Amino acid sequence: MSKPRLAVTLGDPAGIGTEVVLKAVSDRSLAAYDLTLVGNLDLLNARYRQLREQLSSTIELADLADLKIIDVPLNREIKDGVNVGNGNAASGTASFAYLDLAIDLTLAGEFEAIVTAPIAKSAWLAAGHHFPGQTELLALKAKIDRFGMLFVGVSPHTGWTLRTLLATTHIPLAKVSQALTPELLSLKLGLLIECLQADFGLQSGTIAIAGLNPHSGEGGQLGREEVDWMDRWLETERRVYPQYKLLGLLPPDTMWVKPGQAWFGTHPQPQAADAYLALYHDQGLIPVKLMAFDRAINTTIGLPFVRTSPDHGTAFDIAALGIADARSMVEAIKLAVELADSRSMRSVRI
Repeated sequence: MSKPRLAVTLGDPAGIGTEVVLKAVSDRSLAAYDLTLVGNLDLLNARYRQLREQLSSTIELADLADLKIIDVPLNREIKDGVNVGNGNAASGTASFAYLDLAIDLTLAGEFEAIVTAPIAKSAWLAAGHHFPGQTELLALKAKIDRFGMLFVGVSPHTGWTLRTLLATTHIPLAKVSQALTPELLSLKLGLLIECLQADFGLQSGTIAIAGLNPHSGEGGQLGREEVDWMDRWLETERRVYPQYKLLGLLPPDTMWVKPGQAWFGTHPQPQAADAYLALYHDQGLIPVKLMAFDRAINTTIGLPFVRTSPDHGTAFDIAALGIADARSMVEAIKLAVELADSRSMRSVRI
């Protein structure tokens, strides 16, 4: 079976994206992968030269001449306007162009997966691109309306895999209870189960689902959503998916005890679930980042191709220092290959 072809976008050129990509592709564990960098060659060359000086005694960077690179043309004004350490309209224009081209090429069949370095939403907005993030652009261009943000991390302590899907993402906390509906939760749960089956080979298993309120509402004393409709919704879903054990609605504070034990190996039999469905951004990502900040990977599920990304931002404050940690980018590339291989094998069996 041929190796999956990955497009690796360089992200915001004012941030750490170029640095973590160059460090990652220099990692010997990725030497056999088919990777193509997507970004502006002039900006890439400039950052590469700077990094070689900064890292000369610690890391040997791969030679650019040995890498596959797709040059994304930018006019001189945009390139001159990029200031490493400060995201602005110029860097937003660049990072948007990188992803836009990578999506087009992937939809045209040139790649099986996209790995995206981080962008700054504020820089996209300054450049006139009104998207909450890269996920929404991917979904729009792929012409899908069923998609989700799944965070995956493999524990370096135990080898256990953490999988967390968010029901809602980048919305104000005050709007979460209005956004949550039976239809939305059914869509997200269905996506999660499709992903477990297609990408991870789990035809059955256990999924833990969080409640919305403290103590999952305490029978209506601390919030009414659980007793008014969420409990009934979950009972319906249990009938729809009898092959999966759906746990819930779990109190959000204690739901993460068993995955924490499974991640750090502090309990001999933690009995953690195969996947977790969190209802809003911080409910899911505070524990994910506490356990797996340098290893968690964001993968967009529901797309016709694989997309992964490190679960960290542009880190403008350290972008010019050469000290960014590339482990999350390395893991994002490895996960993209794993998922693309899984989809390829599944299509062959079908």
